Amino acid sequence: MSTQIFVNLPIKNLDKTVAFFTHLGFTFNPDFTDEKATCMIIGENIFAMLIVEEYFKTFTNKPVSDATKGTEVILALSSESREKVDEMVSKAIEAGGTAPMATQDHGWMYGRGFTDIDGHMWETVYMDPNGYPQA
Repeated sequence: MSTQIFVNLPIKNLDKTVAFFTHLGFTFNPDFTDEKATCMIIGENIFAMLIVEEYFKTFTNKPVSDATKGTEVILALSSESREKVDEMVSKAIEAGGTAPMATQDHGWMYGRGFTDIDGHMWETVYMDPNGYPQA
């Protein structure tokens, strides 16, 4: 069996968060969705559990960070092209996210980032497999 990754993120409003990520093209597993959380499918073995903050607090003894004020993690997703990178960030902005960082273009690697409506930072990156710099 291959390893699966479940990233758990606190959110403010489940309906708004689902609408945001649906606009970006993500889908959700209804078997792991209720009024407290949803399971967003990122890849074959990669998922984000988007958990309403009050319920998220039951999983930890630590205070829940406010992602709009600080950064604990940046979630990076690969893209199949530069155009797909731009498309994802454009959709995020249309859906209420922001793009706080400048585009990173290193020739062989192209990336942009966005924050979702809860302040979590996401990056989407295209890496040209034929363009890696030679050592």
